[in-house]
Amino acid sequence: MSFPKGFLWGGATAANQFEGAYNEDGKGLSTADVMTNGTHQEARRITYTMPDGSKHSQAVMPFKSLPDGAVLECHEGEYYPSHQAIDFYHHYQEDIKLFAQMGFKCFRMSISWSRIFPRGDEEQPNEEGLAFYDKVFDELLKYGIEPVVTLSHYETPLTLVNEYGSWRSRKLVDFFEHYCKTVFSRYKDKVKYWMTFNEINALFLTDRPWHMAGIIYQQDEDLNQVKFQVAHYQLLASALTVIEGHKINPNFMIGNMLLYPCTYGATCNPTDQVIAREKLLPTYYFGDVQVRGYYTNTCKSYLKKCNGHLVIEAGDEEILLQ
Repeated sequence: MSFPKGFLWGGATAANQFEGAYNEDGKGLSTADVMTNGTHQEARRITYTMPDGSKHSQAVMPFKSLPDGAVLECHEGEYYPSHQAIDFYHHYQEDIKLFAQMGFKCFRMSISWSRIFPRGDEEQPNEEGLAFYDKVFDELLKYGIEPVVTLSHYETPLTLVNEYGSWRSRKLVDFFEHYCKTVFSRYKDKVKYWMTFNEINALFLTDRPWHMAGIIYQQDEDLNQVKFQVAHYQLLASALTVIEGHKINPNFMIGNMLLYPCTYGATCNPTDQVIAREKLLPTYYFGDVQVRGYYTNTCKSYLKKCNGHLVIEAGDEEILLQ
């Protein structure tokens, strides 16, 4: 038995999980960079500083709002796994050589947004960051390995969280589109396969979507309102990314990436089957919008069931449809 011709077999990583070099060559901090390690007994924590200079941290889960005035930042003496990781940044050549020896035909990886735009909101990109990924893609292609690149994989630039409230703000749609157009233009002849957001539907599978969107719910917020609006902005940003990407290179293959929690009914009893389907509604919500291009009746019924509400501006629905 053999794989069919053109089958892409390989492995997958994320920049925050393996690059390291968290503050080298102009890279800015991301949400991953202020998250400590955890153990079986203790949850991972995010670290912040209060206006009086006092240092604090709190568990990523369960839900607890940050105090007013808190600024997320790194603290000396804490262990942050993303800071060094496996140091791919300095060892990419030998690592990619090992991938080739394993017979990889593709390698899924992500670009760190804050390595290209350290704050996330700049006009001009960080050339050293762009040059790094040029070297990585060139090395992969040298061995005949196709890069499969995720544009946002659990590491929103930290400045966008501290100063804009992260994906609560519609401004992030423009910032993300600018970032994506920048990397699409730079690597249009080196990368064919792209994904927009990693596990975008994970926004709905936790009460604290820090990893996915840099969101920490505040005590006075309507959690469902925030959750659905953040999702809309990310879906809109994803759609704009696809539209602009195909303008830059019509041959780009740009896909979505869903976390798919397999759910089965306990029995074939229709009641159990309905319950199993309802467990999958948060996944169908994102799949419907990204594949069909609009909020389907399934989406709308789920929105209503959760007492959610969307602010949709003129033109948004046309963007999703495109």
